[in-house]
Amino acid sequence: MLNSKQKTVNEKIELKGIGLHNGVEVNLKIKPSGPNSGIIFKRVDLKSSNEINANFKNVVEPILCTKLKNESGATISTVEHLMAAFYGEGIDNAVVEVDASEIPIMDGSAVEFVDAIRSVGIKEQTEPRKFIKVLKKVEISEGEKFISIEPLDKDLIVDFEIVYKNPLIRTRRKEFKLSNDNLVDIYNSRTFCLYEDIDNIKSMGLAKGGSLDNAIVVQGNKILNEDGLRNRHEFVYHKILDCLGDIMLSGNRIFGHIKTSQGGHALTNKLLNKFFSNKDNWSFENSKNNENKIQNSYKNPVAIGI
Repeated sequence: MLNSKQKTVNEKIELKGIGLHNGVEVNLKIKPSGPNSGIIFKRVDLKSSNEINANFKNVVEPILCTKLKNESGATISTVEHLMAAFYGEGIDNAVVEVDASEIPIMDGSAVEFVDAIRSVGIKEQTEPRKFIKVLKKVEISEGEKFISIEPLDKDLIVDFEIVYKNPLIRTRRKEFKLSNDNLVDIYNSRTFCLYEDIDNIKSMGLAKGGSLDNAIVVQGNKILNEDGLRNRHEFVYHKILDCLGDIMLSGNRIFGHIKTSQGGHALTNKLLNKFFSNKDNWSFENSKNNENKIQNSYKNPVAIGI
């Protein structure tokens, strides 16, 4: 795994769907990209300054989704499910073209993105993949909410706890280990909300495209979706999916152990900012023949690829 090569999609992918929050129909294309280019979002509906790097430093307003913004003010929202698909499927470099300000929500999970990637195949590239090794534990606490990352040798663990007063969701905790666990249930787990929160969410100008076709809605101890849950851990697995997508914004796959309770997009982004703010917290780990190149480029880890 450590000496594996970078990868991109084998050929262009085209998808169409509705933006969860803006309610706009979106055309999306995923195109192959060269080594060390990373993931770049391109707003083709804008004439200029329309490229947005998939970088944790570009995250703004992480409320109910992950939103990125470039220096010219162009934004792209709800990138987390697609980024999680890239993480799990090993896609390091790609250009994602969209004709609106939001990635389509599809069915509320990552499975349609994963299926599309697998349908065209994956192309191995010439450059080795880069990894980030956690050297010191870093944590963020906000009242009862917390998230931390600590050293782990050549693997990633996400230990996620959700806490809800709702009698159906309740408190649930699952641990995902990248080297051992199957991603199928995580890919398939959909976003969810409480029925009583819908009016408030819409009053914020969000969820204009939300429906039972792309989200689980829970009312009391009842799931309003006719098909119910796809797996018994769907609520917490979806949070792990979001977390994988958000840490993909580090620009490099991470070897580390993440623990969080009541975490989310904002807390994960705060952790990444704190973690990368001090070079003593991390180092690159890679094959020896590329070590010098990586060390010289660390000031902008996203720009050198994943």
